[in-house]
Amino acid sequence: MGIIPIWGFQTLVAIFFAVVFRLNKVLVVIFSHISFPPMMPLVIFLSYRAGGYWMKKTSGEIMFNSKMSLLTVNKNMEQYIIGSITLAVIAAISIGLITFVMLKLVKILKQFKITASLKKTA
Repeated sequence: MGIIPIWGFQTLVAIFFAVVFRLNKVLVVIFSHISFPPMMPLVIFLSYRAGGYWMKKTSGEIMFNSKMSLLTVNKNMEQYIIGSITLAVIAAISIGLITFVMLKLVKILKQFKITASLKKTA
């Protein structure tokens, strides 16, 4: 939720979805703050670049312009908004998969540890 450009409402929307999907509200609020000031240039840049892949050739050509500035992003706001939604979906899926794999690895390691300790005692 921190990447989608609904500034000022990100936390409210995140809490709403946390209630709807019965998620841990504290974790949702913490992870919805990806758009804090040091990260904003990276989020804007990646959102704008991601939006270039969905736009027509005229806007897509702008994407590869070496002189990107906030004025360029402002002129191509549609590209930025589409890109931010795309980036948010990609980030959510990526982080979700990484978390899933890590939790599976922890479970396997715990089972291995339990099995090893049972073999020692037997």
